Formats: sequence, C-alpha cells, structure tokens
Amino acid sequence: MNILKSYIREGEHQTQDFKFRVDDAKKIARTLAAFANTDGGRLLIGVKDNGKVVGVNPEEEFHVIQGAATLYCKPELDVKTQIMQDEHKLVLEVTVAEVENKPIKALDDNGNWKTYVRREDHTLLASKILIGVWKKMRNKTSTPQTFDKDEQLILNTIKEAGSITLSKLYRSTQLKKSYIDKLLILFITWEVVQMKITPSGTFFSVGEEIEE
Repeated sequence: MNILKSYIREGEHQTQDFKFRVDDAKKIARTLAAFANTDGGRLLIGVKDNGKVVGVNPEEEFHVIQGAATLYCKPELDVKTQIMQDEHKLVLEVTVAEVENKPIKALDDNGNWKTYVRREDHTLLASKILIGVWKKMRNKTSTPQTFDKDEQLILNTIKEAGSITLSKLYRSTQLKKSYIDKLLILFITWEVVQMKITPSGTFFSVGEEIEE
C-alpha cells in the first residue's frame, strides 16, 4: 500500500482534511490556520470527503494554497507541498506545522480576522478564553497553594456542574464577566480547570487533581 492510500484509510481527523479541490482561498486559509493553532496537519487536495481520489492539477491548486497562506493568514503561514500519485491521478499534499506563537488568524466571511482551531475533523472558532490562555502561557505563573473566596466559588460552581459553558458560569456566579474570564485563563494555565472545545460549544470542567 502506498503512503497516499494509507493516509486516505485514516479518514478525516484532527490533523488531516480532504478537499475535492480548492476554489475559495479564504475558506482554505481557515483550515490552514486551524492546523497551525492546534497540532499541525495535512491537507490532501484531489480527494473527496469519502476518500475517493479524483485528482487535480497540482500547479493550479498550489497557487490558491500559496495565496491562502500568505494573503489570508496573519501572520503569513509557511506551508509545505508535494505531489502524490494514485495511478494516473495527482493529489497535492499540503502540510502545516503547529506554530509556537499562537494565534494565526484568518479572514472570516465578513472580512474580519478571526482565530480558528481544529477539533476532530472540524475547523472551529477559538474562544476568547483559549486565546487568553495562549497569551498567558508565554508568561506562566506558579499555581497558588490556596484560593480566595471568589476563586473557590468559580471552582465549586464548575465542579458541581460537572461540565459548564462560559455563559452558564456567568449566570451562576454573578461575578463580573471580565473577572471570570481572567480567573478561568489562570485556572487553565495552572491545569486546575480543563477546557474542551467541541462543535456544539466550549465546556469547562475541574481537573482531576483537585476533585478529591
């Protein structure tokens, strides 16, 4: 089995996406940015969602990819490409490495620069909390031994819910939203709270180490 077929057998997942062809550079820029903001990834152009190889003209697709990475990603993304073959059909493989200094932004449909992440086989908008965590991780502080009353209130509310959205946390605690945001970012960098981003929303739960 050649390497292209082995990739296709994996199906689409967090670090792999199939594209029949690329005709919207802005849309593909979001996928590239999402890969860069998560675990990196591989784009196979010339492959349908069901894994069928239809082939493309690699040179045409390459120009669209280059435009997506340089014009519609901020800062510009460095992508690597190579041509793969299945019998007489050609597929363009595009690989993106995870970047160290997140986020990479891409244009949305309204021309606004937004941050995207990859979760399973979905490209999703990053939450403001995740963006805050990335910034905080550059200057991470040590976890305190004890928490004050408000901090404990937030932790207890999350723990009692098991899993909670940001909007529900706002309503449940009635603390200032910006204050909750700031504490959540700290809790996540301290690995006290876990954040799960899904197609249906972003959820917060208490880390196992303080569930005793």
